[in-house]
Amino acid sequence: MTEIDIHGVCPPRFAAVKDAFAANFTDAPEGLNERGARFSVVIDGETVIDLRGGWADAAQTVPYGERTLTPVFSAGKAVMALLIATCVERGLLDYEATVASYWPEFGQAGKDGITVGQLMSHQAGLSGFAEAIDPTDWFNRAVVLEKLCAQAPLWAPGTASGYHPITIGYLAGELFRRVDGRTMGHALREDFPGLDLWIGLPESEFDRVATMRKPSAPPNLGVIDPVKRSAFFDRGSSPGQRESGEWRKAEIPSANLHGTALDLARILQAVAAGSFEGRTVLSEPVLEAARRERIHGQDKVLPFVMGWAAGFTCNRGLGIFGPHDETVGHCGWGGSTVLADPEVRLSAAYVMTRQSSHLIGDPRAQRLVDAVYSVF
Repeated sequence: MTEIDIHGVCPPRFAAVKDAFAANFTDAPEGLNERGARFSVVIDGETVIDLRGGWADAAQTVPYGERTLTPVFSAGKAVMALLIATCVERGLLDYEATVASYWPEFGQAGKDGITVGQLMSHQAGLSGFAEAIDPTDWFNRAVVLEKLCAQAPLWAPGTASGYHPITIGYLAGELFRRVDGRTMGHALREDFPGLDLWIGLPESEFDRVATMRKPSAPPNLGVIDPVKRSAFFDRGSSPGQRESGEWRKAEIPSANLHGTALDLARILQAVAAGSFEGRTVLSEPVLEAARRERIHGQDKVLPFVMGWAAGFTCNRGLGIFGPHDETVGHCGWGGSTVLADPEVRLSAAYVMTRQSSHLIGDPRAQRLVDAVYSVF
């Protein structure tokens, strides 16, 4: 294999991180050698690591550069959760209030008692559709929302978590729009200016998007029951054509954020430290409420005993985001990973073009995160 040039910033203190990043291209765990990737770490507002290497295209003719955009899939849920937290900060939402108090139509079919906090922590029982939909329906937001409002929960809300792979983006996105007046995509660009992060990518940016290599095997979800089937396996459980222009342009906060690792790490400082570029975004009470574990146990969709905060995966019991239990983050389809650690005011993001079948804790990301924390 041709030697990969590694570019970017990594001080001598973090030499082990650069070594791990380079090794992921030639000697990745489980043979998942990188094709193109970037890893960034911000501590207390300062970018301390920003490494990139490899290729952005399948033919390996376009270098993976500073302006390369990568689809991060569910890792974008961390940004979605942050945007909801900004509404709590401004007094537009309360995690303990019911969703129906802001969005009356949502309260149909026994959902009138579901709180914002329960919705964001995947306890609402709307992880998929009780009756399968056509994949193209996802591109009609009104249709999706009408069906979700009319549907009864798939389990008793508040009794268990069940990861909502796609639906949570429509639900949280509409809740945000109801109280803020803007879509999440518009708010992201206006409230965090200068970041190369997109929920709904304009056609003018398409040529910067890296080509993804899909996993060679499906993820292991354990025994498939009706709840898991509706979330992942029904024909219409997710939008089709994930590299189409229609997919890229749609605003699906749970699934189709495109961006750079550096700017994901930068925006997650608002979760790790409450601030972004020197500006306070979230006060301590809101940070505590957003990061607090709201449920812990066997998830009904993912095959893990795990905890959920208000839109974030909790590190306690998993250990996929470093050594600290208070760290939160999110993983995306194929391996992308973001985290925010309030104990050391650290945020980090890993993006890549070769996808694995790991649902969480991709071994390449783990290698990098472990190397970072080996320094502390």
